Amino acid sequence: MIPLAYVVRRLLVSILTLLGVSVLTFLLAWVVPSKPAMTWVGPHATAEQLARAEKELGLDKPVWQRYWLYLGGLIEGNWGVSIRTHRPVLQDISTYLPATVELLCAGMFIAVLLGVPLGVLSAAKPGTLLDHVSRTVAIAGVGLPTFWLAMILQLIFFKYLGLFPLGKRIGTITAVLHPVEIRTGFYLLDSILGGNLVVFKDAAWHLVLPAVTVAAYALGLTMRMTRATMLEVLGEDYIRTSRAFGIRESRVLFRYALRNAARPVVTSLALTFAYSLTGTFLIEAVFVWPGLGNYAADSIMSVDTPAIMGIVFLVASTYILLNLVADLVIGLLDPRISDSGL
Repeated sequence: MIPLAYVVRRLLVSILTLLGVSVLTFLLAWVVPSKPAMTWVGPHATAEQLARAEKELGLDKPVWQRYWLYLGGLIEGNWGVSIRTHRPVLQDISTYLPATVELLCAGMFIAVLLGVPLGVLSAAKPGTLLDHVSRTVAIAGVGLPTFWLAMILQLIFFKYLGLFPLGKRIGTITAVLHPVEIRTGFYLLDSILGGNLVVFKDAAWHLVLPAVTVAAYALGLTMRMTRATMLEVLGEDYIRTSRAFGIRESRVLFRYALRNAARPVVTSLALTFAYSLTGTFLIEAVFVWPGLGNYAADSIMSVDTPAIMGIVFLVASTYILLNLVADLVIGLLDPRISDSGL
């Protein structure tokens, strides 16, 4: 059980960090040279229309007052109105975000499913063929540019082998003959809820290549981090004692050693997940994936300040939230951390 004081400390730190992020996001967004009022009403607007747009957008108020309105809106769930789409930013984000999160979760699932066991086995058998192969895969996953890897996968598995589709979330024929009933925005989940197995199969097939591309960096990092921490733990006395008592090697590795080696792995996974939220933007462009990356690119090109602020705050909040979750999980895995007051 995690002590309440430990949870409260972590929550306070997270709240203060979010407050600092809101200040930086607001200041950096509004110092960028732009004309949001003109973007709002169009390039041929009259002076009266521009003045009315500035008042509607709150640009006629002092900077400090605009910040307080911005902060109050964040707390209330009002992240402003997109200058480009004229819709609430939070509504736009909620429309595009599910596609990105579905892709990200699939990629992280692959990374954890393969990265942790391979890291454990590499540490248990250092210097073997498995260790060398896993090291090569890890270095390639971390070092290769994601957009280049995405295009190579398309070239091999679409053009030459014809196994997987080129891009998009679902095929055109499937979308016409078996339309998806949107409930959550996650195609795999929506197809299950609607009993539409044709869409589920097609969406899963379209998800494979972009998910593998997303998983490459996280897989390499997870594998190497798991191996490094496991090598330290496997040298401890209690591991040698457990082996001397004849306990199964799999139990020693995956229950005793991995539990104590999991702390830095959990932290790196949480931060990698948050990092991949923006790392998927290039992958989305290559695979024509209608996610948050497309929305961010269009917002940046049109200097849509409220939308850019919303995206930046979302990404920063994700980092902070996942770091908080990692701290709480670490507190559960290793009670000494929470008891020590760190």
